[in-house]
Amino acid sequence: MPHNYPLDKLEPGLNENAFYDPTNFTYPSGAYVCEVEVDPDTGESQVVKFTAVDDFGNIINPMIVEGQVHGGIGQGLGQAMLEQCIYDNDSGQLLTGSYMDYAMARASDLPDFTVETATGTPCTHNPLGVKGCGEAGAIGSPPAFINALVDALSPLGVKDIQMPATPHRVWQAIQAARP
Repeated sequence: MPHNYPLDKLEPGLNENAFYDPTNFTYPSGAYVCEVEVDPDTGESQVVKFTAVDDFGNIINPMIVEGQVHGGIGQGLGQAMLEQCIYDNDSGQLLTGSYMDYAMARASDLPDFTVETATGTPCTHNPLGVKGCGEAGAIGSPPAFINALVDALSPLGVKDIQMPATPHRVWQAIQAARP
């Protein structure tokens, strides 16, 4: 009865909390393959094909997982190919503070991705047997791209490329490696 509610002792409303402390962390596993073509005259590189296969344990919603991996691959390739914060050496002022100056990957910079999930190996550290998927694409795609790029340029004598592998940076690496 509302008129009998002890307002002097209890505040009306719902309030509850819980804390889950798993015995260990969860780690997905996967393999990423990137195929790159490079124009040696301009340094422009193009991702021709990208395949990602991950084991996320038990997957509750495959469509959300695929979207997470797609977004992560796009973010990771953008980081590997284009994105860079540049600061003025004297003042420390950010020089790439708008999208007019900061290169971010667009749909035209990216291929269609092939995303698959391997037979799920359930995680033993949580009751659902799930593993995280949100960062997998962003973690696996930069090294896949850089390794493919260096492999494509190795016949020209290029042994390493720093991220971001912009066309200018790739062109400079090609010029420096030529005899």
